[in-house]
Amino acid sequence: MRSLILLLISAFTAGYVAGAPSTGTVPPKLTAPAALLPISSATSLLVVSPHPDDESLCCSGAILRVLKAGGRVSIVWLTSGDGSELDLLVVEKSLFIRPGKLRDLAMRRMEESREAASILGVSPDHLYFLGYPDRGILSIITDNYITPYRSKFTDATAVPYAAALSPGHPYTGQNLERDFESVLDRVHPTLVLAPSPRDSHPDHRATGVVAIRAMARRNELSKMRYWMVHGGELWPMPRGYEPDLELNPPPLGHGLSQTPFKLEPDEEQRKRLAISAYRTQMEVMSSFLLSFVRTNELYSINPMPGH
Repeated sequence: MRSLILLLISAFTAGYVAGAPSTGTVPPKLTAPAALLPISSATSLLVVSPHPDDESLCCSGAILRVLKAGGRVSIVWLTSGDGSELDLLVVEKSLFIRPGKLRDLAMRRMEESREAASILGVSPDHLYFLGYPDRGILSIITDNYITPYRSKFTDATAVPYAAALSPGHPYTGQNLERDFESVLDRVHPTLVLAPSPRDSHPDHRATGVVAIRAMARRNELSKMRYWMVHGGELWPMPRGYEPDLELNPPPLGHGLSQTPFKLEPDEEQRKRLAISAYRTQMEVMSSFLLSFVRTNELYSINPMPGH
């Protein structure tokens, strides 16, 4: 597995990531736009989510605001959440990894995603499931860029879900990047909200790198903003549903230009409903999930300190 530093250097220089060919010279620093979230009727927002539920945790307020302004919102999920041993234990009542059960869990989580998106007002036509393996994205964009990855959870080496954008695509970084580029071609985003590579979860870090690389190849890094779910031990604090409190910057966000995005009370309530639609996740981590229903969301212009 390559180091995160190598991944980020590759992302900003459009060099090689485990065999990914260079596509040209990209400026190593972002050009910071004047506004954190330029929202209008012309906005085409793409939310890049590693797993079903991440988009609602971090971006519900922005999604609602763009739709209220008359803009368009699309969501792409890189995985369908088929690698959760905790879900397997609590939801499926199983102590053992059973590939069939985990694929069934992924189908449930995709359906929950559709329900959450509907609560937020996102059109079903603007929802994209890529179907790559939960807890495997970092390996795919490094060690398995060319050679297919095998999920230890589903035993799949290719996208197994008929509802995915490209069913049957082998689990390689090359295919993942192609599928993500296909979504960009369909959506033509003017604003992309993606995970920060500072997030402690490897799927989140890798998802951020996939988005950065793709936008860098298009010379559109200035359209990106970054959010975090796994921002450090015990963050967010306090845990649980505290809708009157602010979401404070995470410890791992130190050095990032994080700016609060203030939510209206009705936006907070819609966000709570969208998160609650993830019944499989609420069974195992409701206190953590509801900790994101606060008076604000946090977005950073720069993905890493110094960029």
